[in-house]
Amino acid sequence: MPKRTDIHKILVIGSGPIVIGQAAEFDYAGSQACQSLREEGYEVILINSNPATIMTDTTI
Repeated sequence: MPKRTDIHKILVIGSGPIVIGQAAEFDYAGSQACQSLREEGYEVILINSNPATIMTDTTI
C-alpha cells in the first residue's frame, strides 16, 4: 500500500489496564507499532491509561 502524504499524525490507543501476565504481548505490539510509525516519519500520539507499560516510556 502506498504511503499517504496527507496524514502526518497517528493516534495509537493503548490497551489500558489489563490482567497480570497478559501485559507483555500488548506492550510489545504497541511499542513496535509506535517505533515503526515514527521511523516512517509520522508523529505518533499515544493514549494509554496504564502508566506501568513500556509504551509510555518517552524514549520509545
